Amino acid sequence: MTKLLLSVHVIAAILAVGPIAVAASLFPRFARESPTGTAVFLHRTCRTYTVVGVAVPVFGVATGASLGVLGDAWLLVSVLLTAVAAGLLALTILPAQRRMLDGTTASAKRLAMTTGVFNLLWAVVVVLMIVRPGSTTGA
Repeated sequence: MTKLLLSVHVIAAILAVGPIAVAASLFPRFARESPTGTAVFLHRTCRTYTVVGVAVPVFGVATGASLGVLGDAWLLVSVLLTAVAAGLLALTILPAQRRMLDGTTASAKRLAMTTGVFNLLWAVVVVLMIVRPGSTTGA
């Protein structure tokens, strides 16, 4: 069962977080040029995959419970960083994209920087998931 949970967790991460990372990174450039067409599509992609992305932590916690590592520091840090990334996406990135599409004030540079931080957080989470510092379950 652990292998199935881990597989679904990894597949969900790749198929949900990957498109968000790419679409959010491209959005400021296309919204600055012309807030129609491609920018609208990129924003919709981010919103849609955000909903799908809920599966990532759900299956991650299930996998952690199955492995008996829910109290391990590397997993707790990963959960914290995931929560920070989710907060950035829901509370900063998506609203800023919406404001840019509506033509109200939103800084494309600030949005690009925030998106970069979002992507960096996910990169750190991936490294923690692979390296698992201090883990006794073997890496």
